Amino acid sequence: MIPKSQLAKLGLFDAKVPRYTSYPTAPQFSNDVGPDTFARWISLIPEDGSISLYVHVPFCRRLCWFCACRTQGTQSESPVLAYLETLKSELLLLKRHLPQGVTLSRLHWGGGTPTLLSPAMITDLAGAIADVAPLGPKAEFSVEIDPNELDAPRLDALAAAGMNRASIGVQDFDDTIQQTIGRIQGYDITREAVDMIRDRGIASLNADILFGLPHQTQARMTESVQKLLSLTPDRVALYGYAHVPWMAKRQQLIPSDALPTPQERLTLFETAQKLFLWDHYAEIGIDHFATKEDGLTRAQQLGRLRRNFQGYTDDTSDVLIGIGASSISRFPQGFAQNAPATSAHTGKIRAGSFSTSRGHQFCDQDAMRARMIESLMCDFRIDGSEITRRFGISQREIGEMFGKAQGEFPDILTVTDNSLTIPQEARSLTRMVARSFDAYDLSKAGHSSAI
Repeated sequence: MIPKSQLAKLGLFDAKVPRYTSYPTAPQFSNDVGPDTFARWISLIPEDGSISLYVHVPFCRRLCWFCACRTQGTQSESPVLAYLETLKSELLLLKRHLPQGVTLSRLHWGGGTPTLLSPAMITDLAGAIADVAPLGPKAEFSVEIDPNELDAPRLDALAAAGMNRASIGVQDFDDTIQQTIGRIQGYDITREAVDMIRDRGIASLNADILFGLPHQTQARMTESVQKLLSLTPDRVALYGYAHVPWMAKRQQLIPSDALPTPQERLTLFETAQKLFLWDHYAEIGIDHFATKEDGLTRAQQLGRLRRNFQGYTDDTSDVLIGIGASSISRFPQGFAQNAPATSAHTGKIRAGSFSTSRGHQFCDQDAMRARMIESLMCDFRIDGSEITRRFGISQREIGEMFGKAQGEFPDILTVTDNSLTIPQEARSLTRMVARSFDAYDLSKAGHSSAI
């Protein structure tokens, strides 16, 4: 590893940079993309093609203080039922524009808390989706599951609908940390949820765990990771907690003086990283780990790893359509985002229109830079020959871009005439290196810490 003193000189511990789950990043979206553009892009999907579908369920029984997602609390079933009707109307609208024969390569229900839906609602939503585009022969259907909002009937309904991958957010198992971040979810209830999932033949399991939480220490990180490993997940996302109380007001309940320093955050990450590697997980990109048999590992080995709004994926579809409030869609032509507020989204859908409120249409070098940044985030390497072949850029222009990045990170990057590589010991700098290839002004956006 590069000494922390050198990382400090390079600005790692002070930098605020995008996570690059898209390029351009969401703060660059504008209202130039609206419902008509979104509908046109849908119509350009090839007949009999495949797409991914993301369904956003923004409701939670309780609002976790650490979370910065678009969610809202409810103790009643009535707003959830009303939202389900909106989703069904939105799906019918999608069906009217979608070319014939399209199937789903990936289906993901996120939130919020999708398992807040009752068994009848789960069945109803799954049927409405299948009526628009059925699951393809090798499709993956994943659902974000809150163990506190899970019972046998709900899980039976999800299994009957075709769910074959479950995703559980762990965050941290330590009692003190859970109290501080407003997320009470003990190991026993998580273990019970995992057992219920596997008892129904759902073999694939994702888990999320956070580093950089308040009161987190190496000892607490170690204990939580070891408990997580006892659940034998197929994939783990090791995300850095992003403390952005100016954006997520509920984070103001978290004491900032209890947060680890940037240097301590890196130590926490490295502590968890070593435990996953010692347990024979493959390291995927900058923050994921997977078993040797998992699809992410195979995709990485074959050079087919991708990055999207959910993190790393082995999905090969060029189109991802987001359903529900605040959802973002990705097309070969650009990005489109639905109205963030549930009320605004519902109003547009009920009026017979998509709720697309902003987005970005690719122009100039967007697609090329997107590929370069994705290559760095997935493979830690840019193949100059691929870029010149796909995008028609000259070798001189590639050399200038490589030279700019090398100038920002002297004696760190490995640069040749046809490639730029981030060595193993410098991968904590990946998001900062990716920023070198970002042509947009990042100064106005409140991005998260580089580590």
